[in-house]
Amino acid sequence: MNGYGFSLGGAALTALPSGALWWEERRLLAVSDLHLGKSERTARRGLGLLPPYETEDTLARLDAEISAWRPATVLCLGDSFDDLDAAAALDRRHALWLVRLMAGRRWLWIEGNHDPGPIDLGGSHLAEHREGGIVFRHIAQDAGEEAEGEVSGHYHPKTRIAGRSRPCFLVDSRRLVLPAFGTFTGGLDCSGGPLDRLMGQGALALVLGRRVTAVPMRGDQKRPSALTASS
Repeated sequence: MNGYGFSLGGAALTALPSGALWWEERRLLAVSDLHLGKSERTARRGLGLLPPYETEDTLARLDAEISAWRPATVLCLGDSFDDLDAAAALDRRHALWLVRLMAGRRWLWIEGNHDPGPIDLGGSHLAEHREGGIVFRHIAQDAGEEAEGEVSGHYHPKTRIAGRSRPCFLVDSRRLVLPAFGTFTGGLDCSGGPLDRLMGQGALALVLGRRVTAVPMRGDQKRPSALTASS
């Protein structure tokens, strides 16, 4: 396996090269920021044209992860659709593809800032989800949260490796931020701004590629021993 294993909130988690998160004990697969229908929304709002295959590509990669891991639960961590109109405009074939992926397993839609309301595709629609010692939500909250660990998305974190911007997970002793799983979703550099303020001392960037590679989030820090378990 080319993922990176670590512990958060008492749970053994694995960051996968696709940008998905795997929790083996709970058979839970989490993805964030699918932004399905992004090309449709940008065209509708006159914001430019994107290649129209982003929904197809995102669903194909999600299908591959579900086929590989056979999760009992799939948790979509917000901004699953680029907006509610994009959800309503979802091609019938893509809607049926999603329904097939949902069949026979628990499917949790966490509300995001792009898709704050329910969609007519089944599953459970939640503001946040707590499981074990972890709370799953779309946007990270300030320190002081009572849960042992927090998993969120929203920011689409990226970092620079050899001059190239690469999507990454960000993890510290109590918080994990997932990269965007969707195609053409862009990203926010973690070297400054809100992500730098959000993440604690010793935070790691788990960089996506053929293998997930852990590097210090901040260039002047040493890699902390508490987060070094890899697989």
